[in-house]
Amino acid sequence: MLLTAVLRSLRALYGKPPRPISTDPFRLILWEQVAYLVPDTRRRAAYIALRTRIGLTPAAILDAPPAALLAITRLGGSIAAPERADRLRRSAELAQKQGPGGLRAALQLPISEARRVLAKFPMIGEPGADKILVFAKAARLIPLDSNGLRVVQRLGFATEARDYRGSYRRAQAALESQVPKTMAACGEAYQLLRQHGQDLCRRTAPLCSRCPLRSGCPTGSSEAFRSRPAGA
Repeated sequence: MLLTAVLRSLRALYGKPPRPISTDPFRLILWEQVAYLVPDTRRRAAYIALRTRIGLTPAAILDAPPAALLAITRLGGSIAAPERADRLRRSAELAQKQGPGGLRAALQLPISEARRVLAKFPMIGEPGADKILVFAKAARLIPLDSNGLRVVQRLGFATEARDYRGSYRRAQAALESQVPKTMAACGEAYQLLRQHGQDLCRRTAPLCSRCPLRSGCPTGSSEAFRSRPAGA
């Protein structure tokens, strides 16, 4: 099964994905940090509150009272809200330290160097850095969150490694020859694979009977996989 066929089927099922919240790299970092382990609707609400109450520039973040940042991160979930408020401030400090051209210029470096720049920001691992690079129109690749990675593995494009980082890099290498031609299409690929992993190709109790990819999926068409107990 080709990735183009997979994405075509997922687009027919889910429709065209929404546009990214921003193409600005610093705002994309804030999007990642403002919430944790909550639905996208709640993350968006916290992000909009940050935009309207404080602002989305490094200077605005640094000028904000700590209590105001904490109130925002609490909107994005109760887990580690104080730590996430501190991370917003730390990220603003890091962004202000960027040289001429700021963070946008740093993303024009070779991908490996741009990833290292983004990895300095709290909560931005390699998958998150790749998503920022794509949404900021600075690289052409397919970012994968845990949901998208699971879909790619179950479809047989890549196998698991010993750890998440190894699995992610193995999947990136496997998909390299099938990366869409435009960065916009790469962003759509990320969103479609992520949504499929959330809605049907779930970690536990996947809904294979409703999946349009089932006939070409070596995992979903496996009798042993279909007969697993829910949650196995």
